Amino acid sequence: MLSKIKLNQLYFKDTQFVNLMTRRVFNVLLVANPYDAFMLEDDGRIDEKIFIEYMNLSLRYPPRFTQVSTEEEAWKKLSETRFELVICMPGSDNSDTFDIGRKIKEKFPKVPLVVLTPFSHGIKERMEHEDLSIFEYVFCWLGNTDLLVSIHKLIEDKMNLEHDIKEVGVQMILLVEDSIRFYSSILPNLYKFVLEQSKEFATEALNEHQRTLRMRGRPKIVLARSYEEAMDLYNKYQNNTLGIISDVRFPKGGKIEPLAGVEFLEEVRKRDPFIPLILQSAEETNRKYADQLGAKFIDKNSKKMNIDLREAVLENFGFGDFVFLDPKTMKPVARVHNLQELQNIIFSIPSDSFYYHISRNHISRWLYSRAIFPVAEFLKQVTWDSLQDIDAHRQIIFDAIVKYRKMKNQGVVAVFERDRFDRYSNFARIGDGSLGGKGRGLAFIDNMVKRHPDFESFENAQIVIPKTVVLCTDIFDEFMETNQLYQVALSDADDESILKAFLRAKLPDRLVEDFFAFFEVVKSPIAIRSSSLLEDSHYQPFAGIYSTYMIPYLEDKYDMLRMLSDAIKGVYASVFYKDSKAYMQATSNVIDEEKMAVILQEVVGNQYGDRFYPSISGVARSINYYPINEELAEEGTVSLALGLGKYIVDGGLTLRVCPYHPDKVLQTSEMEMALRETQTRFYALDLKNTGENFSLDDGFNLLKLPVKEAEKDGALTFIASTYDPYDMVIRDGIYPGGRKVITFANILQHDVFPLARILQLVQKYGQGEMRRPVEIEFAVNLNSKEKSGVFYLLQIRPMVDVKADLGEDLNLVPSERILLKSENSLGHGIMNDIQDVIYVKTDGYSASNNQLIAYDIEKLNRRFLDEGKNYVLVGPGRWGSSDTWLGIPVKWPNISAARVIVEAGLTNYRVDPSQGTHFFQNLTSFGVGYFTINPYMNDGIYNQEILNAMPAVEETRYLRWVRFEKPLIIKMDGKKKLGVVVLPE
Repeated sequence: MLSKIKLNQLYFKDTQFVNLMTRRVFNVLLVANPYDAFMLEDDGRIDEKIFIEYMNLSLRYPPRFTQVSTEEEAWKKLSETRFELVICMPGSDNSDTFDIGRKIKEKFPKVPLVVLTPFSHGIKERMEHEDLSIFEYVFCWLGNTDLLVSIHKLIEDKMNLEHDIKEVGVQMILLVEDSIRFYSSILPNLYKFVLEQSKEFATEALNEHQRTLRMRGRPKIVLARSYEEAMDLYNKYQNNTLGIISDVRFPKGGKIEPLAGVEFLEEVRKRDPFIPLILQSAEETNRKYADQLGAKFIDKNSKKMNIDLREAVLENFGFGDFVFLDPKTMKPVARVHNLQELQNIIFSIPSDSFYYHISRNHISRWLYSRAIFPVAEFLKQVTWDSLQDIDAHRQIIFDAIVKYRKMKNQGVVAVFERDRFDRYSNFARIGDGSLGGKGRGLAFIDNMVKRHPDFESFENAQIVIPKTVVLCTDIFDEFMETNQLYQVALSDADDESILKAFLRAKLPDRLVEDFFAFFEVVKSPIAIRSSSLLEDSHYQPFAGIYSTYMIPYLEDKYDMLRMLSDAIKGVYASVFYKDSKAYMQATSNVIDEEKMAVILQEVVGNQYGDRFYPSISGVARSINYYPINEELAEEGTVSLALGLGKYIVDGGLTLRVCPYHPDKVLQTSEMEMALRETQTRFYALDLKNTGENFSLDDGFNLLKLPVKEAEKDGALTFIASTYDPYDMVIRDGIYPGGRKVITFANILQHDVFPLARILQLVQKYGQGEMRRPVEIEFAVNLNSKEKSGVFYLLQIRPMVDVKADLGEDLNLVPSERILLKSENSLGHGIMNDIQDVIYVKTDGYSASNNQLIAYDIEKLNRRFLDEGKNYVLVGPGRWGSSDTWLGIPVKWPNISAARVIVEAGLTNYRVDPSQGTHFFQNLTSFGVGYFTINPYMNDGIYNQEILNAMPAVEETRYLRWVRFEKPLIIKMDGKKKLGVVVLPE
């Protein structure tokens, strides 16, 4: 079916209103003698009057008027200022206004000139003898400032007409009229009407800034004064003509033609059977032509001519509400005020009424007049002739509106309005303060996804942010002040007392209705996250300092309101807890500067009985300091887990994968490792907990469950593999019996869901636009029946790694200052607080003693743990190998105080670098460095003589422990895989 195909390919691009009306009239030169200028200004306040006129119509950029009365003054001003418009007012005396105008035109041929004149007898005579060809328009001054606004707008519309029509399909209203008096009185009325209407439709915008920009999409008004001029404009822009208002008698072929208007409208009607036409005439006998043309007739002699014209334009040009009529009685059957109402009512309009309107193109005309160009353009192409199916047509209009509204809501921070927040709303704010760090990050990713069409290119995946409403920081200020909380908050009270005081306080009453409106739309559990001013700021990560609560969705709205209020207050209180205060001090921030915005966000997940959790949670980092095998540092790394993301934050066992090598996962490369190093528990939200036990611990209503429970929920499709104990293998997929191992194999290896490709895009654009490495939190809901899913971006922040700024090239460190150097190291950063080295003696080393060496190390390691100190560990072969011939068989607890672990090969004992695979999870989570050195092959440096020459703190048969007086300096460049341990100065 034509429509379905079209709509799927349809990628609505948002209208760039910013590119419209780019040419402006900022400065107007008024050439008039002082008396006429004073008359014009009434009492000398023309700028003020224009300004008030502009404000009333919500317009920006009122022009500035500069008045001159002599030729000298005119040239002086023209040399100082750039004028975009010159208005000449010839007085009744024989003034030289026209001569001045002519000279200005010679020198500035591009600046439009306009004559504005009071129509007295003397002037009229004079003008008959003047050559007026140099003037764009002649207007008749009737003592009304509105006319100045119209002149200004008419000139601007003319300047921008061609560009704006090409750019987005702005519409034009064509006025054909040669009587100066007449158009001088019609234009102000017409402009006022169109500008007021555009103020109305600007309410489709989501915030103030957008509202002002949207008004640039209003229809342009164009004046033609002869048959040829009118025909020219219509030929050029007939596809963008909203409607035509025409006089009957005006020049054609150089002389006045009594029925020129009728001829013109006949030609137009031939080409377009449905375009709205208005015929106006001072002769009642011309009414018959209007009836023949299907046009509205306006009597110029009528006392209420202006009102009649306004009504005719309102009813026929698509302005105002859309009124569905019954074609037999022409009585209204339904009235629609905006896009949302049209969407809601489209399927209930009676078929005959619906047919009447779509066959005449009324709906797309209404959308054009409201500057909703993408949908209007699309619907204009779907004509009745091409479809001929009422229900299909309804569906197409509905789908197009939905698609447009989703697109329009994306990437924009809307002002929350409870009557307009609906399921296509994406991101709104309550209050005028800041969105805080997380809030800004979310708005940023939402906008990023909207700008890059690549995110739309997945068949079975959508990429979005969860529905979000932010309570801005000014709500926090108001809450703190009205409840007088600063005293207890800044005191030394314990966290418990602070939380109690906050829970007793009251949030502003006006929020209640807003929260109810939010519940109506979201209908799922809600996460209440902190978004403080300092959080996620580029230079200091405050991540994880404040609380995040989750509340279930409850049928009882008041119960839910109570939980939500408690959670918001809990987040506010967490700014003043002991840890936050200590952290503030450590980062030398003043607690008074910290203000808290709160994010209310739908929790991503599915409901399984009384629990709620997502299929996948993850954290992606765009740079990887532990690249192994073919991975590159800049390809980034991702940690994946089943269930809520708190599991990852709390340091649970996640699956680590590089999005560019999704089929090579270290943890699942060997069966033993897969059984030992994959996720065994997960977090879910307890939907039965209604928050009676609300506490300091923001995880009070989360359940930590064994993976078996998720298997019962049926939540492991595509995520888990099955261990078959009989054949001793792990099979991708879920099979009866056997332990389930969280491998994400069907997603990573078999691409059931394009997770790896989405992560590549998110990292690429996130890092590209933040101009620094980023960390991104996300969650995925899978629909296993349809093999599809939704990827939700939850947060983006710069990876602020203080250690990360290694400005120097480590290859330049002189070799006499180096104790150890590896060109194949893992890890990144600088450590300068380690003085101890434990190393395995190489004289007479034999691999047969490896088990004994492991015992020695374990004993020393325990002493370091007791003292809270760390050391560098050097030894031959693979650390942690279970095969004692390949290396020393230590387990992680036996060496957990080591901060750098070195495998140093010997001439007679070489093992391929292991890259720390046995401890990989621990190395990455504790940021431990892992060096591989084979000095006899010129691969790295190991100055063991220095260590041998030092006295030992302790020595065993196989080991030596030495201590330097000052700390060693350890530097690791994760991008270049280069690591050095430098001797103290």
